[in-house]
Amino acid sequence: MRDDFITLIQKEFPVTKRPFLEIAKKLNVSEEEILKLYKKLKEDKIIRQTSAIFDTKSLGYKSSLVAFEVEDIKKAAKIINSHPGVSHNYERAHKFNLWFTIATPPDSIFGLEKTVEILAKESGAKNYLILPTKKMFKIKVALDKKNNTKKEKVEKKKKIEFELEPLHYDLIKFLQEDIEPIYEPFEKIINELNIDYETLQKEVNNLQMGGYLRRFASILYHRKAGFKVNAMVVWEVEKDKELECGEKVAQFKAVSHCYLRPTNNLWPYSLFSMIHSTSEDELNSIVNEIKQEINPISFEYLYSLKEFKKQRIKYFSPEFKKWEQNYANLKKIPIKSE
Repeated sequence: MRDDFITLIQKEFPVTKRPFLEIAKKLNVSEEEILKLYKKLKEDKIIRQTSAIFDTKSLGYKSSLVAFEVEDIKKAAKIINSHPGVSHNYERAHKFNLWFTIATPPDSIFGLEKTVEILAKESGAKNYLILPTKKMFKIKVALDKKNNTKKEKVEKKKKIEFELEPLHYDLIKFLQEDIEPIYEPFEKIINELNIDYETLQKEVNNLQMGGYLRRFASILYHRKAGFKVNAMVVWEVEKDKELECGEKVAQFKAVSHCYLRPTNNLWPYSLFSMIHSTSEDELNSIVNEIKQEINPISFEYLYSLKEFKKQRIKYFSPEFKKWEQNYANLKKIPIKSE
């Protein structure tokens, strides 16, 4: 039941009045058992967070994967982590040894490229790569030990066009908060926004249909959950086969993220895949199978050596403006008032 529960809540956590009761019914156990299990998995640091997963681009943010080549990695990581738009930051086994994802809001003073330039200068980066997404083939972190070596069909959801209203912005702020092990975890939203559960469900569904919200789900501490060997595997493939190769790689269940990114004279790999496995043998087996399918020119393992930061971005947080203002004040950079 434990593994089934973990698999289920990574796919979708129900946004209802009694979500744990709904899950309990699916697993044919009591609500108390599910609440107890959820609490235990949180305490044991297997479940990291349960909240909304939003689409950065749809919310008007600019984002990118960035790689730095640094000497003092701890100092650099601390500087990078100070930015509220940095969600992931890892040391990886490569010349470019510090890899992070960063997003800047629509009203950013500096913008994405300038922000990365600032972070590079402050952290003493010798070289750096800005690798924005050209095409996303898959983003689906749903670790499943039973079926990790299998393939799956990647769903392509249709979007509806609609403009965000004040209620949606309020919901976005609240839905980013972690779910506590209580009977009615969404009661705070209902009370604070003075809405009912029917409205909550309707607007959450609208956010999903509009492409703003990917899903409401749990993310795990991968290693604690049994996926002890994880690597970002990057592939150099023929230009005219990039899209075909990306679609093929995305079908592997062990691949949680699959993107097409730009190349340059320092970086020949356009296809990125994040692969999670329970052992080194399993990882190598999956990589070899992918290799046979896409026939790459070359590829490389970028193993995660150390996690410096992993947390969801707090969209529309005042911390973004605060970070930029603090830096501008420190460097005596004049900022135009709106």
